[in-house]
Amino acid sequence: MEYLNYINGEWVKSVSGETFESKNPANERVIGKFQKSNEEDVKVAINAAENAYENWSEMPAAKRGEILFRAADLLMKNKQKLGKLVATEMGKVLSESLGDVQEAIDVTYYMAAEGRRLFGHTTTSELRDKFCMTIRVPIGIVGCITPWNFPTAIPSWKIMPALICGNTIIFKPSSDTPLCAVEFVKILVKAGVPKGVLNLVTGPGGTVGKEIVKNKKIRGISFTGHRNTGKWILQNAGIKRIGLELGSKNGIIIMDDANLEIALDGVIWGAFGTTGQRCTAASRVIVHKKVKKKFENMLVNRVKKLKLGSGLNPGVDVGPLINKAALEKVTSYVEIGKREGAKLLIGGKPVKVKGKGYFFTPSIFTNCNIDMNICQDEIFGPVVAIIEAKNFDDAIKKINSVDYGLSSAIYTENIRYAFKAMKKIEAGLTYINSSTIGSEIHLPFGGVKQSGNAREGGIHGIDEFSEIKTIYFDYSGRLQKAQIDTS
Repeated sequence: MEYLNYINGEWVKSVSGETFESKNPANERVIGKFQKSNEEDVKVAINAAENAYENWSEMPAAKRGEILFRAADLLMKNKQKLGKLVATEMGKVLSESLGDVQEAIDVTYYMAAEGRRLFGHTTTSELRDKFCMTIRVPIGIVGCITPWNFPTAIPSWKIMPALICGNTIIFKPSSDTPLCAVEFVKILVKAGVPKGVLNLVTGPGGTVGKEIVKNKKIRGISFTGHRNTGKWILQNAGIKRIGLELGSKNGIIIMDDANLEIALDGVIWGAFGTTGQRCTAASRVIVHKKVKKKFENMLVNRVKKLKLGSGLNPGVDVGPLINKAALEKVTSYVEIGKREGAKLLIGGKPVKVKGKGYFFTPSIFTNCNIDMNICQDEIFGPVVAIIEAKNFDDAIKKINSVDYGLSSAIYTENIRYAFKAMKKIEAGLTYINSSTIGSEIHLPFGGVKQSGNAREGGIHGIDEFSEIKTIYFDYSGRLQKAQIDTS
């Protein structure tokens, strides 16, 4: 089946006349054909967004919220269908796929309620008979560029706050999960988003993404994806609002006083949930020397029991990687790890399930040094590097030894270690006695260092998609001069 772009309230073909395919990564079957759009399609979408902007931005925010409430209800009603689609097109197991959709539901309800808030603040003036306040105004036309690993959740993080703030949108999803995007947009259209407000343009980053970033009519960019793409956006977007979520190389510290059973659960979930294809995945485990050997044995024994397969099948723990290129990348990093002198304890091989799919066995390296490529680069697959720590200070030094800083965790029963870790770990997220994944939608999500500059979720999602305007109202009846008026 061929699927279309959604521009100015209509489902339309690309002016390029070209299409591309999306495949199920578990069995390599084609799911559908999608528009391989180009710069002209983006320009048409921008014109539609520009024409729709005044009416949408002038609509009372509470009325925009009513549309989002309807969208949340529709997402809830279609949760099973959408979850199965995520499992089919992206590959993650069904429980996680349903969680992906639930996250979109939660975000949508939260942002719908912001239609009754969108708070500014009031403050005193240094002058008599003068009133001061701030209000929120929309940015304008914004470009939302989303990845494949959370094909329903991450679009909701960007699109829902952008809508409630009164922006109009050009939405470019990943070419690995375009059908999830199509169905997501259909929900919003059914909920009542007016024509031109939300425009879906599928296609390559080199044409669609490039035009979204460079076009001067687009006033804001929200991007989640690879660090190198984020750098390119900063260099080419010009002066506009830019929010970047750029991945990480997350670590879990396990101290010698930790509950190892709980830590084991956290490592399994953080490292192999979503097949390691989360920006918050735990790809480094920094273990105190006193418990390193014991924990390694526990981890290997648990990994042996993990079952690979299609995310739609019951009992499956680990689904496929997203595509052939991802499989080749993970395979190459395992070979790099071996050459660097790390010891492979288990896994390390691409496999087929029923002769098909982009599967890779969950893999554990030990005897790893912090300067190894497998301890520095974001592999984005089910590969874990175990690093020994001599003590708490050594563990902190090693968890901070990467260019990234998105998520982190420490397992300890020592309250002093816990509070010092909160302060000393260089990351946007730190979990105590929990894994590196599991961010809740009403709290900010984002990283430091080369993990990006954005904060999504909660009120910070509103900050990403609104401008703060300062208002001064002088009712003194004369000219007053701030800083120099002495009356």
